[in-house]
Amino acid sequence: MKNNKQAVVLLSGGLDSATVLYLARSLGYKCTCLIFDYGQKHLKEVKAAQKIARSCGCGYKILKIFFPWKGSSLLDRKKEIPQAAGVSVKQIEKNIPSTYVPGRNIIFLSFAVSFAEAIKAEAIFIGVHSQDYSGYPDCRMEFIKAFAKAARCGTKAGVNGRGIKILAPLIHKHKAQVIRLGSRLKVPFALTWSCYHGASGVCGKCDSCYYRQKGFQQAGLKDPLIKI
Repeated sequence: MKNNKQAVVLLSGGLDSATVLYLARSLGYKCTCLIFDYGQKHLKEVKAAQKIARSCGCGYKILKIFFPWKGSSLLDRKKEIPQAAGVSVKQIEKNIPSTYVPGRNIIFLSFAVSFAEAIKAEAIFIGVHSQDYSGYPDCRMEFIKAFAKAARCGTKAGVNGRGIKILAPLIHKHKAQVIRLGSRLKVPFALTWSCYHGASGVCGKCDSCYYRQKGFQQAGLKDPLIKI
């Protein structure tokens, strides 16, 4: 069946955004992926995103932008990426880690809105979720709702009553629930990359690795990136 609905999917190369892409496609959307090369310390996730888009049969665009002011250990080579603390979400929210990139999702979604309006897509999918993650303020529902309202007010499509939907279908899910959903959708987890480091193998120590490993364990599934 031909997909008539169009959507822009923010694709990072991680398992959350990959799951969202496969979910959007299963809901009948013709998806175009927007992948960002934003000066992160390694491009392994960008290459992973390309492979995931191709595996899904979806087109993609890579957008190269630059944060000259850094402000994050993911961007600044002088800052060390911290190891996972293994604390509760409430504790993390009080002390947002150095891996937070200032305003990243505001910037990414702004590009996505412009792209979606230009190609007349009716929805944008983003794989953020506020639980079992690093407590980033731009991964929370209050932010998504506020941004969606701003997009309606600030676009021609919005003021003409054809507002672009900002969809975050994983927002209330735990990592294990995301992994189970991805497994049902046949997401190629072996193509995804979550580690903040760009080595040949995952470090197993950063926040992203910690929550990924915990999620697979709780889901009762094996992470294909773990060889032993």
